[in-house]
Amino acid sequence: MKRKLRNYEATESLNVWPSFTDLMANAFMIISLFLLLALFKSLFLKYAADQSEQNLSDTERQVRLLQREIATLENELGESTSDVRQLNKASADLRQLLLRSNEKSQSQVDVLQSEIRRLKSAPPVVVIQDSGGFQFDSGSASLPANLKNYITMDLVDRIERISQQRNLYVVEIIGHTDGQVNFGGGNLDQQLEEVAQGKRSVENLKPGSNADLGLMRALEVVKQLQTVQEQTGRLKGVQFRPYSAAQLQLPSGEFADPNRNPDANRRRIEIRFSPLGKAETVQ
Repeated sequence: MKRKLRNYEATESLNVWPSFTDLMANAFMIISLFLLLALFKSLFLKYAADQSEQNLSDTERQVRLLQREIATLENELGESTSDVRQLNKASADLRQLLLRSNEKSQSQVDVLQSEIRRLKSAPPVVVIQDSGGFQFDSGSASLPANLKNYITMDLVDRIERISQQRNLYVVEIIGHTDGQVNFGGGNLDQQLEEVAQGKRSVENLKPGSNADLGLMRALEVVKQLQTVQEQTGRLKGVQFRPYSAAQLQLPSGEFADPNRNPDANRRRIEIRFSPLGKAETVQ
């Protein structure tokens, strides 16, 4: 009996199967846990990728909407040289957004939206090019017939609409010339005020410089607008101020290099709108 008991105990001491079974079960649970974590990680990465793709798609859609908005602004401000250049630059920047990450693209979209809001709030600049039927005779400030009709029929409507919409009642008329030299003595110092008051015709004025010629042409446009104002009662409260930039500024707004050749692109009349602020005198 004692021998059988000893044999049983020896057999039991050599039986490792239960321990092995427990070890395999634990190993299986650990491997299952790793597989489950790997599955969750894969699902998370796929979700993040889908979200990134969706965000990028939303940004692209926003970019397209902004491009359409910029195109609309370009049409509305088609005659404003400086604003059109800024809009073209904004449009080019928008095209670059599609090549960059979503976070950086969204930041630039915000910047461009701010720029578009600024352009919308800024009044347009109307540019009348000195060409075709609107071309002045050389050295003259007499309005061509087509230009006179344009001022009376179209420009008055535009000034009236912009002034009322934006509550701006100061209109600056700026005459620009090219760099051709004016020879001969001018008489603006003697007769300019009388022409402005309607006591003399602009044909009595003789320019002694491009600054004189630009001012003469701007003044003649102002006088035509004031005539419409007096005869029709339109443009109520609007004040007109003539100025001259001579040959100094290019259509881009930059200072011009010396150039004495005829250049129709530089000869123009600009109509700008500005609020009437309180004057501050410095003594």
